[in-house]
Amino acid sequence: MERVWGGRRLEALYGKALPQGAPIGETWEIVDREDAQSVVHNGLLRGLTLHELWTSHRQDVFGAAYAHHPSPHFPILIKILDARERLSVQVHPPARIAPTLGGEPKTEMWYFADTQPGATIYAGLKKGVTREKFENLLRAGRVEETLHTIPVEPGDSIFIPSGRLHAIGAGNVIVEVQQNSDTTYRVFDWNRSGLDGQPRKLHIEESLVSTDFADFEPATKHITEGVVAECEYFKVEKLSLTAPIPAASAGRFAIYNVLSGGASCAGATFKPGDFFLVPAALSDAVLTATAEHTQLLRSTLPAD
Repeated sequence: MERVWGGRRLEALYGKALPQGAPIGETWEIVDREDAQSVVHNGLLRGLTLHELWTSHRQDVFGAAYAHHPSPHFPILIKILDARERLSVQVHPPARIAPTLGGEPKTEMWYFADTQPGATIYAGLKKGVTREKFENLLRAGRVEETLHTIPVEPGDSIFIPSGRLHAIGAGNVIVEVQQNSDTTYRVFDWNRSGLDGQPRKLHIEESLVSTDFADFEPATKHITEGVVAECEYFKVEKLSLTAPIPAASAGRFAIYNVLSGGASCAGATFKPGDFFLVPAALSDAVLTATAEHTQLLRSTLPAD
């Protein structure tokens, strides 16, 4: 995905094949949207989309636990983001508000795979900032004064529930696991022009309705191993692969992202930056490290 704030680090870090010369801000790695689809790369179901797996092969691929899941599309979307410049200040609408605005709710988490020295993010408000103060400074072009700034380093993570004001700062490469939604309300964009040379559209009124004005100074976490984020929409864990482990357990699928080292599973090998889905039906599959210091993220869905 070409973005005005994007760069080329996904090429340098992970060998991603990027369009020549374009500022690439995101790659959608696991996606089931009307306008974007993950496609099976190899095996008996090669060529099928993630949507086809979800609708026609759900029990074998994802597990019986999700047989009655109400979502018509696979419920999570996973991306890598490369922020060469800072992103706009934005907010995603909560479930109770999104339908009234014609949007989709969105809760997400960020895992910082790589950061440049001095990298920061914005998340939540500074203590004591009221809605009135926020609106006044926003309309004066000084919204940064209201936002909570957090320094970040590789291995950090943060949970971004719907309603939380946020912006990714420059110099961050992030793995993002989120609800399957593409609704973002842009509050402020640092007076920047878009790729077309025009000012980027803002969504001031939608943002004010969606923002949680009681959300003050959230913290990041630094997880060596274990649960990184868990909510009603997804669960994300960090694994250090020091010995072989079952790839899919309890009859449920798992999505893996190699952070460092390398891994193999069911005859396929994976390097940093790769994502792969282990079907529930591969109950005997084993995940094995192919290099030292192998770390992975594992993403799953809560059971019905």
